[in-house]
Amino acid sequence: MALNAIKVWFQEHFSNPQVFTLALLLIVFFAIVINFGEMLTPVLAAVVIAYLLEGVVQRLQLMRFPRLPAVFIVFSAFLIFVIFVIVGLLPLISRQATDLIGQVPAMIGLFQGLLLQLPERYPAVFTAEQVREIIDVLRAEITILGRQVVSISMSSVAGFITLTVYAVLLPMLVFFFMKDKDRIMQWARELLPRDVHLTHTIWRELDNQIGNYVRGKFWEVLILWWACFVTFAVLGLNYALLLAVLVGLSVLIPFIGAAVVTFPVALVAYIQWGFTSDFAILLAAYLIIQALDGNVLVPLLFSEVVNLHPVAIIVAVLMFGGLWGFWGVFFAIPLATLVQAVMSAWPKLHTEPISTEEMPQDDCP
Repeated sequence: MALNAIKVWFQEHFSNPQVFTLALLLIVFFAIVINFGEMLTPVLAAVVIAYLLEGVVQRLQLMRFPRLPAVFIVFSAFLIFVIFVIVGLLPLISRQATDLIGQVPAMIGLFQGLLLQLPERYPAVFTAEQVREIIDVLRAEITILGRQVVSISMSSVAGFITLTVYAVLLPMLVFFFMKDKDRIMQWARELLPRDVHLTHTIWRELDNQIGNYVRGKFWEVLILWWACFVTFAVLGLNYALLLAVLVGLSVLIPFIGAAVVTFPVALVAYIQWGFTSDFAILLAAYLIIQALDGNVLVPLLFSEVVNLHPVAIIVAVLMFGGLWGFWGVFFAIPLATLVQAVMSAWPKLHTEPISTEEMPQDDCP
């Protein structure tokens, strides 16, 4: 009985060649990403960057620029931006990160002192034994973290070699993906069956939503990073550039990122000023920036392009982040949008008009 039900369901959903083609493409795509994603990281990253820059190329083409000069202009601007980040920003961020790591023992000592005061201030809630257990757990976790830092530093040579290869290979791949876009798309069309109307329909919806999402996230990161850096620098907060970068990158993880990055900002401000008016002003300014980001900047950049429920977004972040790490978190919403587009298009297959040959004939008197 169960086998018959499965057979009927399979015939209803996959008897249409368009549905079968779409399902096959999705299976191949996810199989490649899951099994070969780590090896193909430069290629996948280059595809993402080229896709991101394609919108600028198309705008230049609308201004009567030929495609090849437009590609050269956009690619040159991209290289200048990358060089500025590597040469100008990364050394400053690395220096501030090193200084902040050097302050970790002092932060731990201060935090332990605050914990030891809890039994005196709140004897009905905390006991000395509970505080000692918390401190022991923290020490164990810090020891594990220290070992991980040492292992990362030991593998820094291999990481530097990998980074060097990516620095050469990635821009080259981005350029050729942009330059030969039409040839690559034509090659892909030749591999696909002729009747892929359903796949084209879903791709058009995804192209609109994902394109706006990725470009919107790029501008949101830049705007939030710059706003936080200016605010932190004006208020005199230590490690302003490093913390501003963390706040900017936190928007890549919806909901969770903003909550997590608040802790280091508040911790650095507390160690620098304590519970003073400067600390309160800093936190108030930071919360105002976060409120403006969520209520003004995000609606302005995205215009409700991605229509997903917050629960669906959180589930997508947890699931795809667990599968593919950073890239899974970054593309959690686009992948969730893909799932939503497929699910919304799937029932429409049963509403297609049935040909007259397949329609049952009524008994005529």
